[in-house]
Amino acid sequence: MINKQSRDRCRAGIIGWPVAHSVSPAMHNAAFEALGMDWRYELLPTPPDAVEKRIAELRGPKFAGANVTIPHKQAVIPFLDEVVDAADVVGAVNTIVADGDALIGYNTDIAGIHWAFAQNHVAPAGWNVVVLGAGGAARAALYALGSVGVAHITVFNRTPERALNLVADLRSYLNGFELTAASLADVGRLQGAVARADLLVNATSVGMHPDISASPLPDEVEVPAGVVVFDMVYNPQRTHLLQKAALNGARTVGGLDMLVGQGIEAFKLWTGRIPPVDLMQQAALAALATSQGLEIPVCVPRTGRPV
Repeated sequence: MINKQSRDRCRAGIIGWPVAHSVSPAMHNAAFEALGMDWRYELLPTPPDAVEKRIAELRGPKFAGANVTIPHKQAVIPFLDEVVDAADVVGAVNTIVADGDALIGYNTDIAGIHWAFAQNHVAPAGWNVVVLGAGGAARAALYALGSVGVAHITVFNRTPERALNLVADLRSYLNGFELTAASLADVGRLQGAVARADLLVNATSVGMHPDISASPLPDEVEVPAGVVVFDMVYNPQRTHLLQKAALNGARTVGGLDMLVGQGIEAFKLWTGRIPPVDLMQQAALAALATSQGLEIPVCVPRTGRPV
């Protein structure tokens, strides 16, 4: 779908709590400027008790839509007019599009996951997967993984009931592979699952700035060499989980590529235009480096395309 925007709609932003760490404004504003668009993308910090009010603000004449991040990807749904495509199945929205008088919910995280896999040459068809978390990001991860034909997914969560509910919600839509749930507190089962895994996905916010020393895995659980570890957290770019896994010889994929991939799809939905992808990647990297007090990296464009 290409969104039919009025010419007056020129604002977008990111709804979450907190959102100060987000590099999405830098990424999207760089793309707007490069295309000569008089648009702006802004932070929209929204505490949990203000979600309904924030969504009402998006109905104003200037907003083209918004991204949605932790912890609101499910909380926004009751206040939208429609939830479409995979977002309806997944039960999580990360992109809202203003289409006429209606607000439509999409899930571009799924496209972002496919983008990250393509950029890093990860092809998980037939793989055994462990997913940590049972929130909106985990729902997108399960859908994305199911669509590429993995063999088995075990969902581990601190609250096992949430993992069980997630599996129950998605099992009828995700055919062709085994899908099970377990508790993160069951360290023995977790260690065994990680040892047998081809891919480990962190779909929690554990390890995200500012608590960068935290890991979603207990200290006694080791990631062996040969496992691909995909951390959906992008700030910091190399989380404690990724650093520890790399020391063991595991292959690591950070969340920044996913952020860029979902941003590309959101940009298309809001504007009907294709953004400058390499520039979005560079802007995201530069903003992330600046937020961490690091030297701004120089990017060499990589081959790859959204899938």
